[in-house]
Amino acid sequence: MSQPELPTLPVTFRPTRTRAVLLTVGVAMFTVITAVALMLDTLSAGERVSFIFIALLLFGVLLLLSRPKVVADEAGVTVVNLTTRRRLEWAEIVRVNLRPGDAWVFLDLSDGTSLPALGIQPGVAKQQAIRDARALRALVESRGTGTHTG
Repeated sequence: MSQPELPTLPVTFRPTRTRAVLLTVGVAMFTVITAVALMLDTLSAGERVSFIFIALLLFGVLLLLSRPKVVADEAGVTVVNLTTRRRLEWAEIVRVNLRPGDAWVFLDLSDGTSLPALGIQPGVAKQQAIRDARALRALVESRGTGTHTG
């Protein structure tokens, strides 16, 4: 198997199709629930506000689910998951793993831990996730030392 071509930095890996679906469904759901709340004459003002609040809450959850990404630049990698963001130097990343059945990529770190990177997930676009994982692995192999220096 040939070595994948290194992407030009900075590069962002994210589940684009999943993100598009989540955001489209979120906007559609918010629009429909808000329209229903405004069209129903039997609802009080408080009930209408409750409907719209719930629609906003549901949209917020879908927005949160669309947040994951992995950004690689000259200095290292930033992993953005649902509620967390972690900055890693290249030397901190020992290996990039995407095994069959994994829901997303895992980064093995020099401190012995593993960090899930939800920005590369094979759920909807498996081939894209495999290409992204290989590209990130090639970047780690070309830029990292596999040992943490600080």
